[in-house]
Amino acid sequence: MSIFDELSTHAIVPVIALDDAAAALPLADALIEGGLPVAEITFRTGAARATIEAIAKARPELLVGAGTVLDEAQVDAALDAGARFALSPGLDTAVLAHAAACGLPFAPGIMTPTDLQAALRAGCRMVKFFPAMPAGGPNMLKNIAAPYAHTGIRFNPTGGVTLDNLGDWLALKEVAAVGGTWIATRADIAAGNFAKIAANARAAVARVAELRAKP
Repeated sequence: MSIFDELSTHAIVPVIALDDAAAALPLADALIEGGLPVAEITFRTGAARATIEAIAKARPELLVGAGTVLDEAQVDAALDAGARFALSPGLDTAVLAHAAACGLPFAPGIMTPTDLQAALRAGCRMVKFFPAMPAGGPNMLKNIAAPYAHTGIRFNPTGGVTLDNLGDWLALKEVAAVGGTWIATRADIAAGNFAKIAANARAAVARVAELRAKP
């Protein structure tokens, strides 16, 4: 099973920004307790590399990846820290080539068919549709994806995805997994609300199970 296939089994990837790597293991434990052992740790803060490294070493059962990876140096940092996949809000062919050379599964951000064709030419198997709701929501992604269905490309919509609209996204067969910022917010992490994070993860897992049980 590829990394992106593994992400699709979870259907939701918590997108997380940590300001203090000391919260890494409590966060990981909350996600594991909630039944959602996966996380995209974004390089929006200086604590990203240390957070990924702490989780990769101490909680190997959690599938940890790097988000907001914008350049080759961050690809190297993510890989060295133990990230098993990486994503970006945009598409940079030089970064894609570097990630491919390093063997790091990478999903660039796309918003248009032109972006998508560039990602396909670079050999991508999954892309981040970002910002998902401002870009037109599930209907826009459905129409963008249609001409490329035969390629097998999968999508990770992120930006405005919520528990309430989760079903609309997962109804699209092209969607491998959504990016969820609501599960572990920066404010809840800073406040130490790990019980709430575990509950959010549990509710998300239950919603995915409910959606998948429908005929």
